[in-house]
Amino acid sequence: MKIKEFVKISGSGNDFIMVDNRGGLKNPSQKHIKEICAKGTGVGSDGLIFLESPQKNGDFRMVYYNRDGREADMCGNGGRAVALYARLIGAVKKNTMLFESRKSIHRAELKKNNLVKIELQKPNSLKRDIVLKTSRGIIGGTYINTGVPHFVIFVNDIEKTDVNTLGREIRFHKKFGKQGTNVDFIESKKNKILMRTYERGVESETLACGTGAAASAIVYNLLKGKKSPIKIQTRSKEVLTVYFNENLNDIFLEGKVTIVYEGMLLI
Repeated sequence: MKIKEFVKISGSGNDFIMVDNRGGLKNPSQKHIKEICAKGTGVGSDGLIFLESPQKNGDFRMVYYNRDGREADMCGNGGRAVALYARLIGAVKKNTMLFESRKSIHRAELKKNNLVKIELQKPNSLKRDIVLKTSRGIIGGTYINTGVPHFVIFVNDIEKTDVNTLGREIRFHKKFGKQGTNVDFIESKKNKILMRTYERGVESETLACGTGAAASAIVYNLLKGKKSPIKIQTRSKEVLTVYFNENLNDIFLEGKVTIVYEGMLLI
């Protein structure tokens, strides 16, 4: 193991541990990542991100691990956070960049007032009117993949929704197979869309979810006709803005990113 510097960064309430791994250090085990991300006994975060040398045409590569220690295809707020981190450590020299995730390449832009905007992949696997049998009765929703899978549910009162209990049940529902799904609960209220998310891999509600905001915005567009841009208020009360065109191409996610603190890790 080696001692490595890290920076903890929050993307609208999603917090991440950032490590510069352009030197090619062997990534830690699933068990060690869980220990690092654990709240109370570790640094505490929703995920761990390694910034690595590019493998294709990006300026750098993002390798993202959920709190459970498993690598994930993408994280929207993590992508926004790593864009700021790349600029901070000099991995890029300007405020626009390209970065690689596990399955795609993303454009990113650092803007004024701590805003970071990134491009997400074109959504796929859309399935409307999915009906699930749960302990709370029959629940309907829409399934969509915006980099990772999401199941979006409209609710009447988001504050009374038991996100952790119901979200966990749906996340592991047999309908979604072994991979499971993230679960987003949304409510339209006074020209705002409120969202709460149970995140797969974190296995609890998080304060924000970038790919969840994108999924919720797209589903809201498809079912309610709301046009781009769509603003999503997260559990942290911060707002994520989702942009898209009529063909649901060119999906962009924008929101605030904040440096929390720096430290040292044994990896």
